Amino acid sequence: MHVKIDTKQKFHVITIQEPVLHANMTENLIQELMHYLQKDVKNIVLRCTEIREMELPAAEAILTIQQKAYEKNASFVICELQPGVEDYLEAEGILELMNVTPTESEAWDIVQMEEIERDLFGEET
Repeated sequence: MHVKIDTKQKFHVITIQEPVLHANMTENLIQELMHYLQKDVKNIVLRCTEIREMELPAAEAILTIQQKAYEKNASFVICELQPGVEDYLEAEGILELMNVTPTESEAWDIVQMEEIERDLFGEET
């Protein structure tokens, strides 16, 4: 699986450079993304602009990684889903469980807002 990584101050933008996310790519996808949850900068923006098709096991893996990120007090935002992929995830009932934004800029905003929330709630305890 080919990915492009762009590391920012508060998050990593990971662009999957594959036209199709097949079920047999699931293990590699999990390893690649979980690796970033172990770093000092844990927040992930998953940019899906090049993905035209996604098989159900790959979508479920992304959802699992999102849940693990939030368990580790990290943000995980998916952006730039193509309409066909978005329709597929909606039909499978997965889209509503994902933290999805139309643009990368909006994903950055969500990560920054969630960081502020974690800082605020962390100070209150």
